[in-house]
Amino acid sequence: MNDLIDLFNSGTPAPTLRNGTVSGVRRSPLDSPSNGSKGPHIPLPDYNASSISVLEGLEGVRHHPGMYIGGKDEKALHHLFSEVIDNSMDEAIAGHASVITVSMAEDGFVTVTDNGRGIPVDPHPKYPDKSALEVIMTVLHAGAKFDNDAYQTSGGLHGVGVSVVNALSEVLEVEVARNQTLYRQTFSRGLPTSRLEIVGKAMNRRGTMVRFKPDPEIFGADVRMNPARVFSVARSKAYLFGGVEIRWSCAPALLGEGSSTPETATLRFPNGLRDYLAQEMEGKDLVVDQMFTGRNNKESVHGTVEWALCWMVEDDGFTHSYANTVPTPEGGTHESGLRSAMLRGLKDHAERIGQSRRMTNVIAEDVMATCAAMLSVFVRDREFHSQTKDRLATPEAGRIVESVVRDAFDHWLAASPQQALKLLDWVVDRSEERLRRRQEKEVARKSATRKLRLPGKLADCSKAGTLGSELFIVEGDSAGGSAKQARDRATQAVLPLRGKILNVASAGREKTSNNQALSDLTQALGCNTGAAFNEDDLRYEKIIIMTDADVDGAHIATLLMTFFYRQMPELIDGGHLYLAVPPLYRLTLGAKSVYARDDADKERLIKSVFKGNAKVEIGRFKGLGEMMPSQLKETTMDKAKRTLLRVAVDREARSETGETIERLMGSKPEARFTFIQERAAFADDAQLDL
Repeated sequence: MNDLIDLFNSGTPAPTLRNGTVSGVRRSPLDSPSNGSKGPHIPLPDYNASSISVLEGLEGVRHHPGMYIGGKDEKALHHLFSEVIDNSMDEAIAGHASVITVSMAEDGFVTVTDNGRGIPVDPHPKYPDKSALEVIMTVLHAGAKFDNDAYQTSGGLHGVGVSVVNALSEVLEVEVARNQTLYRQTFSRGLPTSRLEIVGKAMNRRGTMVRFKPDPEIFGADVRMNPARVFSVARSKAYLFGGVEIRWSCAPALLGEGSSTPETATLRFPNGLRDYLAQEMEGKDLVVDQMFTGRNNKESVHGTVEWALCWMVEDDGFTHSYANTVPTPEGGTHESGLRSAMLRGLKDHAERIGQSRRMTNVIAEDVMATCAAMLSVFVRDREFHSQTKDRLATPEAGRIVESVVRDAFDHWLAASPQQALKLLDWVVDRSEERLRRRQEKEVARKSATRKLRLPGKLADCSKAGTLGSELFIVEGDSAGGSAKQARDRATQAVLPLRGKILNVASAGREKTSNNQALSDLTQALGCNTGAAFNEDDLRYEKIIIMTDADVDGAHIATLLMTFFYRQMPELIDGGHLYLAVPPLYRLTLGAKSVYARDDADKERLIKSVFKGNAKVEIGRFKGLGEMMPSQLKETTMDKAKRTLLRVAVDREARSETGETIERLMGSKPEARFTFIQERAAFADDAQLDL
């Protein structure tokens, strides 16, 4: 490839295509024409042993850093710090270190110190002229983590981490306090700049100190680590292992004005991920108050698991996972095990309480959609997809996570039945929302080239534009016929619905989507439902529910309001939904007639208008369909005379409204039964209208 680049840079004419053949390129003997003709060729150097380059030591790392740390960007730069602190964390997890110190200096140096065993400094058996420390720092694939002898669990895997940091550092210094003696050695760009030397006694000190400065030749002249990012990594390590204390310090000059990163801090979190998630969720509304957290304290044959989960009301979910304290942003087998445990656990709980049918269409995506999850595993036989360790590949990790978490989840759900039911309802809602979005995409795709088709029973208004237009949703064809005659054809549209519509609060997603009446209503409005709702596409300024002034009419109005609250809450918030107030009685005395909304209004009018005259003729409307169009217009549809009630939801009481609707209209009849029992004293059996 380099020879070809040199060719183009030399000014030699480029190869050209003529009559389907390439000219200007030397052919090999196998490609020579059968007629023996010789065309122009490109002189290439001989390919022999001298063409083979051998990169010594850590030269390969400097030539291709992306293979080891993922590139030369900011993320890769900070990966150097992760490699160093991971070694100290491995010492802590193994029980040999309790304190790790991290400091950032104004001159660009980052220092990580632990009180562990210290890197071995005796001569290495394979390299007797070098100490083990020098071998670890300068030779790829040299380390103590290939088996489980020195470390039961560790983040290291390939024996390349700290040597890569050395290769990509302008200066790196190592101090080891071991056997009451302090040793030091310095390096630059992967090469030792001094021999291992004894500095002196170290009576009250042990462990390893690594001090390094990233190389500007690799990362650029203005290379400098971000204190906030380094502090975040250090803090996450403290959360992941409650047995370690991390002491942080940073030069004030590195912290900008108003920075939230402290100059000094002591990081110790005995409750681990529980503390981590509690801090992340501070100030957020949660679906269930109690977080699901735990750990298997007794280490199994293959490793241990710690987790903390909760479900957010307004935010999208996330999963932060770690393997042997190493972040795994791309997930892996441990995350798969967690998702499987949560789905199966919730489905089993639904089956135990007799609601398994509601979970039929639920998948792991629905359970985790708004779930904030922290997961940490410690496994012996760790496998990652690359040196950057972004994704865990250990199959056994998935199995142990699923087993441990699912058993704990079963107990957590059983111990808090009310919280478990709220979570179940929330997950089912997420499932229905997902199915609705998918169906809406399919419908949008199928109808993208079609013109708007309105329901056949809709009597639309003639006015162009939304302003001033109204849609009356009426009960039945008979009432629809009267309303169509009574309306103002320019601004008022009428859509008759046949009987009681589906109760969307208790029906599943499939029933709701297949209901013809709701489909006609949605089509007439034109604004779509759920996440696809668009107020700009609403075809009418006012949506008016007009039902009979009796118990059945009130029930139908309630079903419609439930539909709008669940499927189009923005329509209510926008002030578009109203209730018509038709009369229940007509009071007549001689040539004088008035209309009463209900029994109380009837008694008031008899006393105030007719002065209690016993000869007042009282007529009761059985329904809107029995009213003459002129009467319906006069009492209910004439904008100058009618009364409308706007439907609104108090924003401060929105959660209470949702709970009330779920209690009275939801899928749990026992909740309604309890509601009736609590209000039995207010019922008058003699007045029940059946």
